[in-house]
Amino acid sequence: MNIHTTLTNSIQQAFQEIFGKKIENITLQATKKEFEGTHTFVVFPFTKELGEKPAEIAQKIGNFLVEKCPIVEKYNAVQGFLNISLKSSAWLSVIEQLAEKKHFTLPEKNLKVVVEYSSPNTNKPLHLGHLRNIFLGFAISRIFSACGYRVHKTQIINDRGIHICKSMLAYELLGNNETPESSGLKGDHLIGKYYVLFDKLYKEQVQQLVAQGVNQEEAEKKAEVIQKAQEMLVKWENGDKEVVSLWKKLNAWVYEGFNATYAKLGVDFDSVYYESDTYLLGKDIVREGLEKGIFYQKPDGSVWIDLTAEGLDQKLVLRADGTSVYITQDLGTADLRYKDHQMDKMIYVVGNEQDYHFKVLFAILKKLGRTYAEGLYHLSYGMVELPTGKMKSREGTVVDADDLIEEVINLAKTKTLEKMQLAGTENTFSEVEKEKLFEMIGLGALKYFLLKIDPHKKMLYNPEESVSFEGDAAPFIQYTHARICSVLRKAQENKIETSWKNYTYLHPLEISLVYQLSEYTTALQTAAEKYAPYILAQYIYELCKIFSTFYAELSILKAENSAAMNFRLLLCELTAETIREGMYLLGIEVPERM
Repeated sequence: MNIHTTLTNSIQQAFQEIFGKKIENITLQATKKEFEGTHTFVVFPFTKELGEKPAEIAQKIGNFLVEKCPIVEKYNAVQGFLNISLKSSAWLSVIEQLAEKKHFTLPEKNLKVVVEYSSPNTNKPLHLGHLRNIFLGFAISRIFSACGYRVHKTQIINDRGIHICKSMLAYELLGNNETPESSGLKGDHLIGKYYVLFDKLYKEQVQQLVAQGVNQEEAEKKAEVIQKAQEMLVKWENGDKEVVSLWKKLNAWVYEGFNATYAKLGVDFDSVYYESDTYLLGKDIVREGLEKGIFYQKPDGSVWIDLTAEGLDQKLVLRADGTSVYITQDLGTADLRYKDHQMDKMIYVVGNEQDYHFKVLFAILKKLGRTYAEGLYHLSYGMVELPTGKMKSREGTVVDADDLIEEVINLAKTKTLEKMQLAGTENTFSEVEKEKLFEMIGLGALKYFLLKIDPHKKMLYNPEESVSFEGDAAPFIQYTHARICSVLRKAQENKIETSWKNYTYLHPLEISLVYQLSEYTTALQTAAEKYAPYILAQYIYELCKIFSTFYAELSILKAENSAAMNFRLLLCELTAETIREGMYLLGIEVPERM
């Protein structure tokens, strides 16, 4: 039985029989906590058409439902809000369906989704901004997969260009054949060090030229190291063996470093694209656009598109010297992706500083008649900041991801040990088990905190707050799961079954928990429809809050009778499974013991 469908049909029937009106779109919402009931129907939109007061309409429909809808027990009408309470038999029917555990994965849609996320540069390590990107991309991939889509996870690595040559040149000048092994640094940190050294050397040379009377702008162009970096880029583009060999060696170190961080975070990719392979793509598309009259050429030879009719601007798609710009490459890469994957939907997880870029990209592809263009989506997200002085930064301007991960795991260790010592459970874990638990809690805290906020919003990441065992934080959710597992272990030791049978009357707290459990599929689908993992995070947190109240106020293993005990244990089992599944989709592990 589907409660939503049953109520909707009955309300439509009420409109037809009471008012003689056929109403198609009936919307139900969760009843506010201060009122009795689980489902609320708002009648305000119909007052003008029916010519009656909201409270009168609500009462008439409420009386109809109590009399003719088999699952409605009672109602209360607060002005134009009809709050509906259901019979215990309806909730027991829901529990019977949930016990089959078919709601965790929805039916196959036979639609393919490609999700692009992370996509770093190879001149420095991953940083805090990348973490929000990675967690969003990985979570949305799992959410879409659970909704029945075939998902392909990918990234495009920016492994070429002047910024890459800067770190290469600094290494060539100052490296003395240093390696990750000889330096004790991860490969991405080692190359990041030389990127910083280049910047330091460059600024010194610019200052020297300015001191000699050269103006700032000219000095920035004439500094020896920037000229050498530009020469190196030309050599790379011309396939110079020594430059290409150095580029391959340094990039290999960086990839090894990136992969170590990805492994630590528990994320992966199904394929990887490299800008060095794709940066020349798109020129054929520019020629196609010129032939179709979609692009136009200026007297200097540069190629443009006029998107003012779309509320955008005129956009350069090819320089006068025939070289590509970013949009040229992205056009080519989009075509390549469609050729490789034939996707129905493509999600780009990229920061909101690129909002305009993606509007332009999608508009151009639509003008070019690309059938896949309608399925393109930019999952835009805001900047992440930290409280001043909370975290160190390798480069002084961005927060290094590895440093942050280490710091949060250490914070989790401190907080968890305090809890263990208070509970007297520290000696029940081996050292290996403890270290694994600290990492699970620390990484969970970091991921959840960055995912629980609407991605469009700029956010402040507070490490201390993220590892809290109370409130809207992963450790609270993880602890709730571990607490449930403890109850279930005791039940198993005593060979107590879980069952909904022989239970006839549900306590209001049990109804609240059943209702929240029944809303999992809705939360999952909404998270996918809105490209918003935070909706699923909020759902899980609310489920844990409801369970905590249920756990505090109702006896489980010492329930008033065996039917109540079996039923409440079933609720425990379903809650643990729902927490586990929801957190898995967010990329977060939950422990069975804490």
